[in-house]
Amino acid sequence: MNFCQACSIRNRAICADLDDTEIALLNRIGRRKNLSAGESLLWEGDQAVFVANVVTGMLKLSTTTGDGREQILGLSYPSDFLGRPYGERTPYDAQALTETTVCVFRRVDFERFAHEHPRLERKLLERTLGELDRSRRWMLLLGRMSAEERLATLLLEISERLAASTCGGDASPLDVFELPVSRQQIADILGLTIETVSRQFTRLREEEIIGMNGRRDVEVLRRDLLEAIVG
Repeated sequence: MNFCQACSIRNRAICADLDDTEIALLNRIGRRKNLSAGESLLWEGDQAVFVANVVTGMLKLSTTTGDGREQILGLSYPSDFLGRPYGERTPYDAQALTETTVCVFRRVDFERFAHEHPRLERKLLERTLGELDRSRRWMLLLGRMSAEERLATLLLEISERLAASTCGGDASPLDVFELPVSRQQIADILGLTIETVSRQFTRLREEEIIGMNGRRDVEVLRRDLLEAIVG
């Protein structure tokens, strides 16, 4: 319970609308789990035993194609909800990219609690619809946008989501941040080759839209121009 009261994402997580009594009840059916970078939480196709809420850190969500290649579906940030309530199978792999802490619940216990507490069930519906909206935007990104537009979109999303996870939901996007994924992973996320991703980074640097210190430290120099690329 002390952990819940001090939780940095308390006002943004799926349990945000619950009162202290309900939080105490939810706490009884959940537990904290710490993941090391590279450690998996969920496996695609496995029986959906657990659901989880991300407290700190970041995970990648991925699937495996028929020929064995990994396709990254997206990134999961603090306050995001993982797993498939009301489903029998887990729809994706979830692997920690950094040191990560999650609140884990047995799916059947969480479903029962959500049914008995409509405010949580409503929050779950809102999250589900939000994920649907993001999936539709991602389909547009992969199907219609140029390589430059795809990379600019990802950089803007990372700066916004990292700001929300470290400074609160209403924080301004970060202008300086560390990329949580490698160039190859960015290529996998955006449906590009690593050579194309590297060329786009070089182009953004040469146009002084971003600055780079090494391969992962990014500084947004001209957010207005980055946003203009996305349109």
